[in-house]
Amino acid sequence: MKNLRDIALKGKRVLVRVDFNVPMDDAGAITDDNRIVAAIPTIDYIVAQGGKVILCSHMGRPKGQRLEKLSLKLVADYLAKLLSKPVAFVSDCVGAEVEAKVAALTDGAILLLENLRFHKEETDNDPAFSAQLAKLCDIYVNDAFAASHRAHASVVGVAALTAERVPGFLLQKEIDYFNQSMTNPARPLVALLGGAKVSSKLGALQNMLEKVDRMIIGGAMANTFLKSAGVEVGASKVEDDLRDAARDLLAKAAAKGVAVFLPVDFVAASAFAPDAVTKIVTTKDMPKDWMALDIGPASVLLFKEALQDAKTIVWNGPMGAFEMDAFARGTMALCQAVAASHALSITGGGDSNAAVKKAGEEKNISYMSTGGGAFLELMEGKTLPGLTALD
Repeated sequence: MKNLRDIALKGKRVLVRVDFNVPMDDAGAITDDNRIVAAIPTIDYIVAQGGKVILCSHMGRPKGQRLEKLSLKLVADYLAKLLSKPVAFVSDCVGAEVEAKVAALTDGAILLLENLRFHKEETDNDPAFSAQLAKLCDIYVNDAFAASHRAHASVVGVAALTAERVPGFLLQKEIDYFNQSMTNPARPLVALLGGAKVSSKLGALQNMLEKVDRMIIGGAMANTFLKSAGVEVGASKVEDDLRDAARDLLAKAAAKGVAVFLPVDFVAASAFAPDAVTKIVTTKDMPKDWMALDIGPASVLLFKEALQDAKTIVWNGPMGAFEMDAFARGTMALCQAVAASHALSITGGGDSNAAVKKAGEEKNISYMSTGGGAFLELMEGKTLPGLTALD
């Protein structure tokens, strides 16, 4: 497909679908600006080429209601400071006022539209709503990787109605890194998977089994695999309805010669609380009423050994409840191990990226993906609607 550098932008109205769905604290301050910063190269390029930049994004899940706490006005002000240039804002994303603001744009100017999801037609991929958005532009650019697994109006509907449609630099970078790690990887390729639920990652686990050389499974999802193999995990979270699926996956891995590494010890606690009583236990002596909330030191050593000669590492999901310092050591140790490796390293998902930042290792990771759900869907081998719409 074409890319942004293949088309003439001067004087053109360029609608850029970005993902400015960023976390904010109770005072309304942005706590993580990674997604905003990641969109800047695309914005800067269009401005430099003399295009008229019209940015659109969602924020949260207002479900068609206008909620001031989910307005993008604060994001417009924040972006203006990052760019050191004005970013105009309009209090809707479609309609006469928006069309007038777009018509008044000069070459190189930037306008941010209000939250797309204040209209339920956005998530419904409503044709009339898509047409209203398409009316605003000559060129459509998708730079919202994190939203590209959604068949929404601003992701697929507009693209279908716009003659020139291309990926932005961020979307292109996301796909290039993913292809580099999964389509033609330097080997050994190691998948490091954690987080709370097997159910949310079973498709990714099954698909990656066909591609990886080794698989490391940690976090609460490891409990289901351990219990499927007859290991007692006390009061730890387990998805009992997926124990058969977990057992089947381990059997398939063994048949394919893919080594799967599971925890051999835990940091166990009497309660899910930062001040809970904790102790390190092996998988053979977990107390009945305790729960595993982090991998233990022996597991850290085992997982580090599995990563030692890796040439490509794809990581999604923490090894424990790293938000609490008492249960962060395992995840932090793995962050440091991945960062210190000589492998191409890619992390995906909000928790994984937050853990890398907590460890202070973001500069030592090859690429931190901006998309959680989209990243997982690629790991499952699925095609993203947002990419298909550009083809």
